[in-house]
Amino acid sequence: MKRSNFIALIIGTIGGVLFALGMCMALLPEWNAFIEGIVLGSIGLLVGLITLLLWCKMENKKMPKISGKNIFRIIYSIIATLVLGVGMCMCLVWNMIIWGTLVGLWGIIMLIALIPMIKGIK
Repeated sequence: MKRSNFIALIIGTIGGVLFALGMCMALLPEWNAFIEGIVLGSIGLLVGLITLLLWCKMENKKMPKISGKNIFRIIYSIIATLVLGVGMCMCLVWNMIIWGTLVGLWGIIMLIALIPMIKGIK
């Protein structure tokens, strides 16, 4: 693994954890930390953006172009992630194990479909 990829992995993981913790703080009423969660989640998003900029600089690459295809990929990945999350909620929160498993598997299949969507099939 190249050093630039390792650094991006570490910083990106930190950003993802901050974002996830912030969203938990904001969305779980038991924690009573909505404002703090929004701030922490925003910091996580900012760290993720900094990770992308830093990785592009270390790899001497340009930022990805904003095109219709990339916007579709982003929207698709958000929907796939939400489907997986709903499946997890169905299993863990709403005690709908069978349906939650099926919805979660559908979300995983949607996320796996991103690989040929981005890399292509050769």
